Amino acid sequence: MSFAHGHIHAYCNKIKTFDDAVLVACWDDNEARGREAAERYGMEFVESYEALVNRTDIDAVIITSETNKHADLTVAAAAAGKHILCQKPMATTLADCDRMIEAVERSGVHFQMAFQMRCDPLNQQIKKWLDEGAVGRIGSLRRRHCINFLFNPTIATGPSAWHIDPVANVGMFFDDAVHAADFLYWLLGKPVSVMAEIDNILTSVAPDDTGIALYRWESGTMGVLFNSSVTLASENTCEIYGDEGVIIQNYDDGVSVGHAPENAVALKLFRKSTGKWETFDCPLPPNHGERLAAIPRPFLDNLKAGNPPSITVRDGKISAEMCLAAYESAREGRRVAL
Repeated sequence: MSFAHGHIHAYCNKIKTFDDAVLVACWDDNEARGREAAERYGMEFVESYEALVNRTDIDAVIITSETNKHADLTVAAAAAGKHILCQKPMATTLADCDRMIEAVERSGVHFQMAFQMRCDPLNQQIKKWLDEGAVGRIGSLRRRHCINFLFNPTIATGPSAWHIDPVANVGMFFDDAVHAADFLYWLLGKPVSVMAEIDNILTSVAPDDTGIALYRWESGTMGVLFNSSVTLASENTCEIYGDEGVIIQNYDDGVSVGHAPENAVALKLFRKSTGKWETFDCPLPPNHGERLAAIPRPFLDNLKAGNPPSITVRDGKISAEMCLAAYESAREGRRVAL
């Protein structure tokens, strides 16, 4: 349902390699874009999304429209009994998130958010270490999530220009920091407050290009989310400091993967009990597209097995709320409760 968001191409290319799923049809309100994609992936182009979701030969849909259209498309798909994989962010307002939650829960369809960070083996190992108590009580966490998106000279006029439209997508912090917000929520649960600064620093083509949000959890843990869309290259992506250990992760976003040295150590854990570092032996993907392509498989596996979705519709609202609250804090210069 729409090819507005470029990540859909990674999903479609991956699904075409599966032997238990087939791409049947697509719709796009940009007809030329939709027909070109239909031809590329061997699908039928359908002229309305209502006709698409009411087809009997379709079990599930992938929603990759502009963010502010997610709610209407989700409500239509859920009402037709179609299972849903939805691109991030979930919606541009909490009211639209609530519409989506109500539609999904009323219909009982399988709904999953498309957050590739939860599909990454390195991040899954971090989650495993934390669940095992490897670092003890967590004092602080810093997550950097960066891209070089706004350094593209054609961004304001090209097919991805909707990303910088505040109506369609709020802002670049909202568009991209939502990944890291979901990551923090997945690891530590929902925070209780945030203080933030979000602004344009190096560019002026989007509503914002850089943001820093400081979240607090009920336990007292502090978490810094740094997000920038004007980062040429980078290395360190995550640091977690506890009273029993430390986790350091590197090369886990687009600009990091592109500049990782040969034999880079992507993830390591220091244990107080041993006084030594131990590494997690997992190769880095060759590019960020490989991370995106990891999303469809767990969605299909959970759907086919009748298991709950790994990232639910209610999870999607929390990451959106975390980012929208950061904007409120930046605008008003105060701590905002979640």
